[in-house]
Amino acid sequence: MTPALLAIACLLAITLGYSSLCAASPFGRCRKCSGWGFQMKTDRKGRLKRGKDCRRCQATGRRIRVGRWIYNRASRIYREGTR
Repeated sequence: MTPALLAIACLLAITLGYSSLCAASPFGRCRKCSGWGFQMKTDRKGRLKRGKDCRRCQATGRRIRVGRWIYNRASRIYREGTR
């Protein structure tokens, strides 16, 4: 198998795998708060405390995946264009 054909096959496998992940589980953990919904901070004694709610995920700990966001946007544009 030529290297170009192997690279195309690998890219196709990665793309299909990510699209199936976005279809099966459209939400992932928030990267800012690691899925907790809030930031952890330490007090003056060094103990962990709950911090402010995460603004990126609105304290849910979940975010929409990039692939699912692109799919939602494309389908919305298609629906609005075919009315």
